[in-house]
Amino acid sequence: MRDVPIPPELVQDPWEKNVPGLGLGRDPERTPMQWDAGPTAGFTTGRPWLPLAADAAYVNVARQRDDPASMLTLYRRLHALRREWPALSVGAYAPVAAAGDVLAYVRHAGGSRCLIALNLDGSRQTLTVPTAFHGGVTLVSTLPGPGEPRLSADLTLRPHEGLIVALP
Repeated sequence: MRDVPIPPELVQDPWEKNVPGLGLGRDPERTPMQWDAGPTAGFTTGRPWLPLAADAAYVNVARQRDDPASMLTLYRRLHALRREWPALSVGAYAPVAAAGDVLAYVRHAGGSRCLIALNLDGSRQTLTVPTAFHGGVTLVSTLPGPGEPRLSADLTLRPHEGLIVALP
């Protein structure tokens, strides 16, 4: 709920118009999808009722499509992994002991096992890897550049990094 209601004559959101006065509208919290760097971000040829985000000229699908370090590229890689690795879509969950601001768990389904390790801190963190996981191969990192390619006794996670590792 917002603190200050939008005057009814300025409301454009269909949800708010259908249930007026409840404060359920999404104006002005959302913005049109930013497809490109054009004047309306490729969202429409008309005038959108919602304001464009200030970063629409450089945070948009066209710009991120071929950028290997973009959020769009990461999302596509994660989506492809879910299709390829059953453990990531239908697998059971098992926590892995971790210290500090590291969250780690294993997902497994059939013969597919993956370790997910997330560093929730702004500094490097270390996860002590169980012996059974040694030799696991990193499938994806949330950060560009060289991450840990194979698991050994300790896994170093860069600040705010997440890893998905295929386990032996």
